[in-house]
Amino acid sequence: MLQATARANSPIFQANMTLKCAFPNGNVAIEAFGIITAVYIDSMNAPYCLHYAPDNASLVIRLALEEMGVPYDTALVDRRRDAQNSATYRTLNPNGLIPVLETPQGPIFETAAILLWLADTHSQLAPALHSPDRAAFLKWLFFASNTLHADLRILFYADKYIDGAQAEVLRAGIRPRLRQHLRVLDAEAKKAPGWLHSDQPSVLTYYLACQMRWMALYPARSDRSWYQLADTPHLQKILMLLESRPATRAAIAAEGLGVTPFTSPTYATPQEGSAT
Repeated sequence: MLQATARANSPIFQANMTLKCAFPNGNVAIEAFGIITAVYIDSMNAPYCLHYAPDNASLVIRLALEEMGVPYDTALVDRRRDAQNSATYRTLNPNGLIPVLETPQGPIFETAAILLWLADTHSQLAPALHSPDRAAFLKWLFFASNTLHADLRILFYADKYIDGAQAEVLRAGIRPRLRQHLRVLDAEAKKAPGWLHSDQPSVLTYYLACQMRWMALYPARSDRSWYQLADTPHLQKILMLLESRPATRAAIAAEGLGVTPFTSPTYATPQEGSAT
């Protein structure tokens, strides 16, 4: 896999260094980053640039790109320096959230949108447009994004939704919802559709694997005993097999995820950047 070292020495990129992101956001981005035309043209060998932070939602996109075998470059968004809220990053995602994937069609944000765009563009990891499985896949992909991931954000960032003194009360209220989400997903996995099957990875299986990883780890100073992987045996089987795939091994090496990142996760120890 062709992949360059992420930039970590400025809020987005080190000043005056060669930028390898494939399709910057027009001439404004070229001028902002000081990219000379020759570098910009040469960089088109990699069709995508993933703006990421270790063990953030960008991990899902990295896994999908690796599984597809698509060349891509990476650009570290340094959360320790609040780079996601910089004016430069907000030209890519005005919401200041990670990830962004720069593409020939412009920057894309929102994890599910990126996953669906990649799957359709490369005809991989999802049912095709006219497949009889397409509708079922879409409803569960958007359930993972709009319901499960949204509730996880409340669990992880409760103080953004309520006064900090009441954050644990809000977390206690959201955990039963999360357990129910996992139950219905495990029931669907028991049916073993092609897009939620232990032997056939999809953008959805990788998305769920990352979300279940985060449930076991975050928030670091809050009760996490509510989450037990053994409660969802059909999802557990999917996670176990995903761990042995080359895409997962590549992500482990890139972000310091440990040898069992989904079934028995440890906190990331990346060479660059911070997960929180």
